[in-house]
Amino acid sequence: MSDKNLDKIYITDLALRCIIGINENERVEKQDIIINIVLFVDIRKAFKTDNIEDAVDYKVIKKKIIAFVEKSSFFLIEKLAEEISKVCLEDKKVKKVSIKVDKPQALRFARSVAVKITRFQK
Repeated sequence: MSDKNLDKIYITDLALRCIIGINENERVEKQDIIINIVLFVDIRKAFKTDNIEDAVDYKVIKKKIIAFVEKSSFFLIEKLAEEISKVCLEDKKVKKVSIKVDKPQALRFARSVAVKITRFQK
């Protein structure tokens, strides 16, 4: 299925805390991260039936992401973004996902540093 036939579900500004970073002080206390997710799906069946069974249950995906991230302790936001994409793609209705992970206060004088990745269903 090409991207032009896919619809998008956005999960915007999911604010979580986890251990993330390479510096010794970053390995001690959880830090704020902001996650933005775009789920690429085909919603045609769901809008016809109006049944959650035919839709992507984004609340379930959000809960899985929260549980995963809050227990994680990666060194790089690149790795965190990759693992979040795997959580999203567990739902076979999600054909493609775009993940952006922001790490506020990672750099002095910058609001945030972010990594954005896109992954596809295999």
